[in-house]
Amino acid sequence: MEASLYTETGVFIAFEGGEGSGKSTQARLLAAWLEEHGHAVVLTREPGGTAVGQRLRDIVLDPATGDLSPRAEALMYIADKAEHVDHVVLPALAEGKVVITDRYVDSTLAYQGAGRALRAVELEPIARWATSGLRPHLTVVLDIDPVLGLKRAGAPDRIEREPLDFHRRVREHFVELAAADPGHYAVVAADQDPQDIHAAIQQAIAPWLVQVSA
Repeated sequence: MEASLYTETGVFIAFEGGEGSGKSTQARLLAAWLEEHGHAVVLTREPGGTAVGQRLRDIVLDPATGDLSPRAEALMYIADKAEHVDHVVLPALAEGKVVITDRYVDSTLAYQGAGRALRAVELEPIARWATSGLRPHLTVVLDIDPVLGLKRAGAPDRIEREPLDFHRRVREHFVELAAADPGHYAVVAADQDPQDIHAAIQQAIAPWLVQVSA
């Protein structure tokens, strides 16, 4: 496995969390706030941040896909990450931008590792290799009870249709990842008012913004 890399140019922020946690909303709010304060921002997502990634997203999330081998599913997500990092994330960081991604490696470890009951310890080296060892400066985990999150999610996609125990394992793994590296994680309760969540995220990201010029 390649050594972990925190780039010296730009700032890399990842949003993680279970279904219905509000990641996409909070990522958009953060991007808008940063742009208002003069930062160049790239807002992206996994899967789907590239043309190839969008095709992979259609496969892994469409209920019509049906059952997939858990390993095949994991490799599709990892392939998306490789394409995304090479063509979107690293180029933007090299230009000194703030990159905000809705999901990153931790989602594969939580969903395909813990959720699918594959071994995260086996998945992680593959995912880190595919992403050149690149790690976010800060990962924001929006923590929510899966019962509430799934109610918020609306029409369920292929992953959202998994049993409640699956989503509970996912949540537990996100929390475990954050606890293991508190210097690079912020866990925020996602059952608060969206503006209160946004304020907490602003506070968490502030120390990292000294790395980019406003």
